[in-house]
Amino acid sequence: MQKVDVVILGAGAAGMMCAIEAGRRGRRVVLLDHADRVGKKILISGGGRCNFTNIHTRPENFLSENPHFAKSTLARFTPADIIAMIERHGIRYHEKTLGQLFCDRSAQDVIAMLQKECTNSGVEIILSKRVLSLKQEGRFHVETASAIFEAESVVVATGGLSIPKMGATGFGYDMAKQFGLRVVPCRPALVPLVFNEEDRGRWCDLSGVSTEVVAKAGAGKKRGSFREKMLVTHRGLSGPAILQASSYWQQGEALEIDLAPGIEVMARLLIHNARRDVEAAELALRTALPSRMAERWMALHPPQSWTNASLAAIEQQLHAWRITPAGSEGYAKAEVTAGGVDTAELDAKTMQCRKVPGLYFIGEVVDVTGWLGGYNFQWAWASGFSAGQSV
Repeated sequence: MQKVDVVILGAGAAGMMCAIEAGRRGRRVVLLDHADRVGKKILISGGGRCNFTNIHTRPENFLSENPHFAKSTLARFTPADIIAMIERHGIRYHEKTLGQLFCDRSAQDVIAMLQKECTNSGVEIILSKRVLSLKQEGRFHVETASAIFEAESVVVATGGLSIPKMGATGFGYDMAKQFGLRVVPCRPALVPLVFNEEDRGRWCDLSGVSTEVVAKAGAGKKRGSFREKMLVTHRGLSGPAILQASSYWQQGEALEIDLAPGIEVMARLLIHNARRDVEAAELALRTALPSRMAERWMALHPPQSWTNASLAAIEQQLHAWRITPAGSEGYAKAEVTAGGVDTAELDAKTMQCRKVPGLYFIGEVVDVTGWLGGYNFQWAWASGFSAGQSV
């Protein structure tokens, strides 16, 4: 039996940040992970360069049953705070697009930074140890195959179900249910979407074709609209716009895609004496779409006539293409997991369970899902920091 103040389960971004902050406060911290190294998901993030934050982070960039929950946590540790830590360690970085910050060299720089901060804070990191049970008998007891840790506080930072090949499991959700906490149903998010057989036959031979679109999904307050690139794949659609919309999409719903945002494609055909035929329409379409996609669009949407009304109908279709995916590529290709531990079960300032004092949930395991582009890392840093100040 090893007695400590805090046991943190999961040595990813959220868990390590929590450990650092708790250790700085003089708490005796053990950080446990079943993997053989820390931060495995960090290493593959951002194409290996770790998109560690987004300078435009706002609560509106997150999806949750309670959209207000993240406000307090995000205010306690901001993009400026993680940037200050990055700069203190001499890590060079750059802004790519839309406020996304990446390491110049490698995600390994962020791993090394977190490990050094853990060492300086007196955190004990124990790897390749799977938790067999978590019990509360006054204090908490965390059992592994080789030891039992007794602690005042336990922080669950085990991540979501995405990318199972990296070791992702449902352990965190199981722990929440064990202690009687509600878990919002989980689903893959920031994930490519796949077509049904008919639509694959129509579009997927264009695999590799990319174009700027506005993709919309969801309904009401849970509706997302994103203007970025869309990519046709051999199974369906991907690219930033589709990944973003996928977090709002539900099985059976249609996506709405504006294929020519901000462009009146058919305007040139409405000019007096302008040529009106398929060739002219394809030429007009190429102002908004790649040639192959323009040709395919006209082949699949032949006009009934070339009247002004018919041209207006073509224009309308281009700006509101509705297509219903058959599904997604699943957790194997999902960047994050939507859903998770219900935020109503947690204190927004500390991430502590209301029903179970001393038990905390942080990071991806919580029902807070960020947009693509560094937002989920910022949530991990912020939720980890908030819990670390409380444990």
